[in-house]
Amino acid sequence: MTPDMSRPETPDADRTVRSPGLDAGGVRAAVVIATFRRPAMLAETLASVATQRTTVPFAVVVVENDAIRRDGFAVASDWLSRGTLPGLAIVEPQQGNVHAINAGFACALKAFPNADFILMIDDDERASPDWLSLMVNAAERGDSDVVGGPVIPQFREQAPALLARHPVFWPSHDVTGPVPMIYGTGNCLVRRRVFDRMGQRPLDPRFNFLGGGDLDFFTRCRNAGLKSFWVQEALITETVPEERARFGWVLRRGMRIGSINRAVEVKQAEDRAARLRILAKDLAIIPIALMRAVVALVRT
Repeated sequence: MTPDMSRPETPDADRTVRSPGLDAGGVRAAVVIATFRRPAMLAETLASVATQRTTVPFAVVVVENDAIRRDGFAVASDWLSRGTLPGLAIVEPQQGNVHAINAGFACALKAFPNADFILMIDDDERASPDWLSLMVNAAERGDSDVVGGPVIPQFREQAPALLARHPVFWPSHDVTGPVPMIYGTGNCLVRRRVFDRMGQRPLDPRFNFLGGGDLDFFTRCRNAGLKSFWVQEALITETVPEERARFGWVLRRGMRIGSINRAVEVKQAEDRAARLRILAKDLAIIPIALMRAVVALVRT
């Protein structure tokens, strides 16, 4: 994907808040947090980042993606203005996860020119106290380009055991070490040099509302030969609201993941023959998927 460099890398001054006395040149790690209408959860996320046990100089970049209400922007502004956290809060007026994350990446890279490590955490997540240090240390120790860690679900209501164990809620890896790739931005670190190769706005806007912009990005990183590493100890917990602790939601989420995987696969297909092979695989999988769905329904 050719990055959209026609857009400004930082938003207008009236959509930016900066913590007082911010030493931008001294920042080595920037934590990007995209937010949309989750002010209470965002406050918990910021609290977990503010209490990191680390010697790594870091700052946050909070990206508000609701340009009308700006509830998250107000929460972030309060933290920043009090000096509780160093960093910036910006407003990205174009709605959608891809636009928000791309804006955060571009802002972090420009605002903190010496930051080699760009991390991400979602606005419904909380980082364990040593998260940032573990991620940065792993990147430095193994000279990795991309580092990922687990996002562990925390259900607001008691969920059925079968549902709580469903793979849709759990990480793709569970052992510290090199991995072929990671699959999401909910707990990740990306080195600055990756953006030098992939662009400062590396997520493809075609995945903006379907989802999967992060999967597409990390797939391209893998295909480009970039090195990925997993840190099982760098824990992040995610709040799972009551409406997601339902079999119907899990079924819909599974179907959406399948659609995203297929969209990424089709995008990566280089020619007509490759796309035809994908179609043939789809046709072969349909009866198997139906059979598995029936078996799962009977078991539950």
